[in-house]
Amino acid sequence: MGLTLTQSMLSWVNYLTLCVMDVVSDVLRVTGVRGTLGARVEAGGRWAVAGEEGSAAGLHAITAGEAWLTPAEHPPLRLRAGDVVLLAAGVRYVLGDAPGSPVTACDPAELTRSRRTGQPVRFGTEAPDTRIITIAYDCDPTVRTQLLFALPELMHVRGGTGADGLDGTVRMLHDELAHPQLATTAVLASLVDIVLIQVLRAWLPTRAGERRGTWLGMMGDPVVHRALQHLHADPARRWTTEALAAAVAVSRSTLTRRFPAAVGQGPATYLTQWRLDLAARRLTTTDQSVESIAAAVGYHSVPAFSRAFARSHGAAPGRYRTMRRRYDNVS
Repeated sequence: MGLTLTQSMLSWVNYLTLCVMDVVSDVLRVTGVRGTLGARVEAGGRWAVAGEEGSAAGLHAITAGEAWLTPAEHPPLRLRAGDVVLLAAGVRYVLGDAPGSPVTACDPAELTRSRRTGQPVRFGTEAPDTRIITIAYDCDPTVRTQLLFALPELMHVRGGTGADGLDGTVRMLHDELAHPQLATTAVLASLVDIVLIQVLRAWLPTRAGERRGTWLGMMGDPVVHRALQHLHADPARRWTTEALAAAVAVSRSTLTRRFPAAVGQGPATYLTQWRLDLAARRLTTTDQSVESIAAAVGYHSVPAFSRAFARSHGAAPGRYRTMRRRYDNVS
């Protein structure tokens, strides 16, 4: 006997689907956020190293002992075992046993060896009592709906503060590095991505208000969060502000006021940007035609899609696909 869904049942299924739609995961996927395990540090006595400047965000997990982090334009921060700190891309800092300790230059060859083999890099004047795992996080900089770029310069999550998932993941990272087993490389590749999620889970719920006016500001406003869930669940729909307001059960004026206050742009501007980011992802990762991609993200006119995409990403869709694939093959 076949199953016939009534309209009310279909509405309930759609509601459940919407509830499990994870907007943050969606953005992480489309922006191509990827983690790379960096050097393992073991240090003791007097020691200090300067952070490498670059385009990637850097995470440091203290698995034993303690260290002092001195970021540029921020006061020194004492890190203890279990603490995790995430620094935005480009932030200069010094990590050492105490603020003001003389900085030791890192040997590039030793850093490369450490990253390749997983063996620790050692610093200091005495036997190691501090151990640190470092991870770098990068993303596709051409995508305009960003998560990494919306993060503050410094996010600090203290160990043992209830972030059980984060504490457990860091312990798993440490154990996997200390005792490599079957498929350790695959396990580590997954864990470095999970650590970032756990940091966001621990930090965002209590600090999202600090990010108002950026994409992460939606975490502090349930109305805007629900609106984004709808836009992400069905980006090709012909949304109007009135329809979106009705979907989240608020007035048009309420949504018009709260959405830009939280996110930094209005619903229509955000939807256009998100559609074009989805299109860029499909152009890079699939062989779908420009026509099918345009339709999938809500454009019924290919010329209109091509013009909008070129304004957003600096090149027409076909040329963008060629350039990105050439770049990916070289890198």
